[in-house]
Amino acid sequence: MLWNLREASVCIESGRIDYAVFGVGTDPLVIIPGLSLRDVKGSGAGLALMYRLFARDYRVYVIDKNCDIAEGCTVPELADDTAAAMNALGISDACVLGVSLGGMIAAELAISYPQLVKKLVLAVTASRVNETMRSTVGRWIELAENGNYCGIVGDMLEVMYSRGYVKRYGWMFPLLARFAKPKNEKRFVRLARACLTCDFYDRLDGIKCDTLVLGGVDDKIVTANASVELAQKLGCELHMYDGLGHSAYEEAPDFDKRVKCFFDFR
Repeated sequence: MLWNLREASVCIESGRIDYAVFGVGTDPLVIIPGLSLRDVKGSGAGLALMYRLFARDYRVYVIDKNCDIAEGCTVPELADDTAAAMNALGISDACVLGVSLGGMIAAELAISYPQLVKKLVLAVTASRVNETMRSTVGRWIELAENGNYCGIVGDMLEVMYSRGYVKRYGWMFPLLARFAKPKNEKRFVRLARACLTCDFYDRLDGIKCDTLVLGGVDDKIVTANASVELAQKLGCELHMYDGLGHSAYEEAPDFDKRVKCFFDFR
């Protein structure tokens, strides 16, 4: 099995959470992905390939959101679910990487459950909602409510990726759009709405662990300023990827290496 890969789920009080786990190390690394049309379930091989750099030294858990998202769900509630899943899996004192919506969840996790987070990386994320987020995510919600998931894929292609990336790989997106419809349409919309409940800027002093913030200068979803103000408020290390936007975690060739160096440094 690829890097000792396994897909499974864990039951918590509020529902069920799917996860993928891989790697042969002993130190726990938790990755919380962002809003996506694809679930972690069924994506384990791709996730293990994407984050293969961590496989030798860490036991990597990619933890999805609750399968049963309630109407009006908030980012703090998503963090509560993640904490419950980690407790059920026996994970504590973990390195945690949160991307986009996953970064919002990871920050809330570090504030409310400090015993679970040893070191923290917040990538292309925000600590409070801004007008760019409201407009972009609102557009995805409207498209989803109209069943236009091909439209969401097209919009994500335009606002997430650099011109170079689109030039190289844009031909694949019409193919991906054919399979864009999520298994649970209501869940996607509710998670998108949860993004717009992000509001912990004034509570960032509750994060006591070492933290690294990574952002994209051309981020058209949460904006570059969201990463900058997050790092300034925390007083932590910041790296901004010039020429890249919200998909810096996919496009930057040194992204995983930079994260791993931060987590490895004792």
